[in-house]
Amino acid sequence: MKALLSTKPGPPEQLELTEIADPVAGEGEVVIAVKAAGVNFPDSLIIEDKYQFKPERPFAPGGEIAGVIESIGPGVSGVSVGQRVIGSVGWGGFAEKVKAPANRIMPIPDAMPFDEASAFILTYGTSYYALKDRGLLKPGETVLILGAAGGVGVAAIELAKAMGARVVGAVSSEEKAEFAKACGADATVLYPPGAFAKEQARQLSDAFKQATGGGADVIYDAVGGDYCEPALRAMNWNGRYLVIGFPAGIPNPPLNLTLLKSSSIIGVFWGASVAREPELHKANVRDLFTLYAEGKIRPRISKRYPLADGGKAIRALMDRSATGKLVVTME
Repeated sequence: MKALLSTKPGPPEQLELTEIADPVAGEGEVVIAVKAAGVNFPDSLIIEDKYQFKPERPFAPGGEIAGVIESIGPGVSGVSVGQRVIGSVGWGGFAEKVKAPANRIMPIPDAMPFDEASAFILTYGTSYYALKDRGLLKPGETVLILGAAGGVGVAAIELAKAMGARVVGAVSSEEKAEFAKACGADATVLYPPGAFAKEQARQLSDAFKQATGGGADVIYDAVGGDYCEPALRAMNWNGRYLVIGFPAGIPNPPLNLTLLKSSSIIGVFWGASVAREPELHKANVRDLFTLYAEGKIRPRISKRYPLADGGKAIRALMDRSATGKLVVTME
């Protein structure tokens, strides 16, 4: 089978399309014929050894896949060969086949195409866990989403609207602002490239406050860097600041700001939650499939790449030039 492999730490341009042996399902595992793989920010980190997990090389990036079960190992029940599934595999998805623990896969609705399925579980799973379980979002509250035109940002827009919130999307260009509005954002804010001078940071905080009507109840930060402090200054009393990711760098917010608003900074590690709270994850996925069936959420795939160009997909994500979701397809 073909796989796009990381053979040494480095940028996506170093990934190598290679012919390797087919995987064999072991105890508690299945082998999936991959039809599509979602592209996510952790893919850019894991190939440079900057992620929480460092798999043994060579390995393929790609933590989110959709496909068909090809074979089943010993001790596996409840699934069958030929079944259409999605899987959260951590890595290995940029390949024609992948081996996965049976407890990390789940069936997908017949009406869900493979490309949408591969772009579904990580972004919507992360955003739903963030808004519902960590942010305790309530109907009528206001959410400020940083990085609102990206994969998790768009998922957060759709889910926050489905949960009855008012949504303000913060983005870096007019094109992305229009995209965020098309995805359901009630208002948008344009932010400049970092790093910020003190006056720029104050102006951005004022813009956040104005767009949110005085302040946000929940801030969903998928950007980090110099954007953190201006957003934190635009919190309402008892606000919840959700830490999602750091493509702009890891911030160092002054904690006195949390005291002034009695606000909270809350970490969101969805991947660890899936392993530690499997029943919560299963319940959340059931909710997400219901919202999908009702037409309230749907992955916005902006571009599809063949397997050989998977590195280009990761590069587009790293350059923050993409809107919505990017997908690698095997056919």
